[in-house]
This record gives sequence, C-alpha cells and structure tokens, in this order.
Amino acid sequence: MTPDQNFSFTDLLTQRNSTRRFLDRPLPEGMLAGLLALARRAPSGANLQPGEFIALEGDARARLSAALVEAFRAGRQEPEDYSYFPQPMPQSLRRRQVAAAKELYGALQTGRDDRAGRDRQFERNFNFFDAPVALLVTIDARMGSGCYMDLGMCMYGLMLAAAAHGLGSCAIGALASYPGLIRSTLELGDENYIVCGIALGYADPDAAENTVRTERLKPEEFFRTLR
Repeated sequence: MTPDQNFSFTDLLTQRNSTRRFLDRPLPEGMLAGLLALARRAPSGANLQPGEFIALEGDARARLSAALVEAFRAGRQEPEDYSYFPQPMPQSLRRRQVAAAKELYGALQTGRDDRAGRDRQFERNFNFFDAPVALLVTIDARMGSGCYMDLGMCMYGLMLAAAAHGLGSCAIGALASYPGLIRSTLELGDENYIVCGIALGYADPDAAENTVRTERLKPEEFFRTLR
C-alpha cells in the first residue's frame, strides 16, 4: 500500500485536521487493514500495544447510532470509564475549548444562541459524521494510565497514515460519554473500556466545517529548558 500523494512528513503534521463531513465513497479493499498495520508501529511501553479498534458496519452501526442519538436528545448522562476532561475545567483551558468551538460553529455560520443548530451539529458525532468508516476504540480495563498514552500514539499514527493516503479522519471523544450504552447495544463485555470513536474516509472538499484549523500553542508556551 503506497500513499496517494507525495506529502512530506511536515505537510502531514501541518495539513491534517479534524474532518467532519465526508464523501460517499468507500475505501479500497484492504486499505483500512493496511492503515491499522501502519498505526501499530507506534511505540508502547513493554510493547504491550494496548487498545482495540472495532469497525462498525451495517446493523451494528445503525443500532449504535440510533441509541446514542436517542440518549443525547433525552439528555441522559452516564459516568465515563475514564476521566477525559479535568473537573473543574481551569479557565485557561476553558478559553481554548471555547476558541475551538467558535472556529467550528463560525465556519458553519451557527450563532452562539442557536442552541438547536449547535445540538444538530454535535449530534453528528453519534453518526460518525456519516463517514464510510466508523471505528470504536476500546482498551482493556486493567491497563494503567500510561497505556492510554500508548493507544493515543497509535491513534495518531492511524490518522497520519490516513492523511498520507488522501483520507480525512476525526477522533470522536463524545462516545466516551456513553460507555454503558455502547457496551449493552453492541453486546460487549465489561472487560474493555470505551475510549472514543474515529470517523474515517474521503473528506468533502466543499464542506465549510472541513476548513477549520484550530490554533496550536507556540513552543515558548509549553517548552522550557532547565540547566
């Protein structure tokens, strides 16, 4: 499997973004397995290679999306398997969160007071943004905190590999809010925690939400030298 485009590694890092609208175009046969094999080259402590990727298709995907949308619309809440965000959110981090939301909803021309419009967009998380590939990411419940770091590197490897082959992707943290519902709907055991979802496919080049590029910290904001 060879890349579709001649990207430098710097290009991949700077041009990759969260894709939230996809073309109705399936991946070539075997491409997903090839991308996952590349992603598994990521380092992991003691080479444990934690985490599982589950492709959801057909009835399984439809059932899960329907259940998630119903729970979201009803305002149901569940305890998450792991703590995703700090509680409470420090104001410095809250400003970054708000800025990212402003970029997305601004591109969609969805005003701050348009609660219904924002809910409709957020609800698309639970339909995997209608991507041709819907992945559920889980991790063995016995794994330590460091294994989440290792799994994250594997996920990023998948996203970069996808970008190198002309694909877009989006990690979907919203799925972590309904771990019990996901396990019961898909008849998964309690031995695995629900980490997130991933939408993957060919990005719609005309979609406004795919033009969003969020700001990143400058090195002087997160890097220092001790002597």
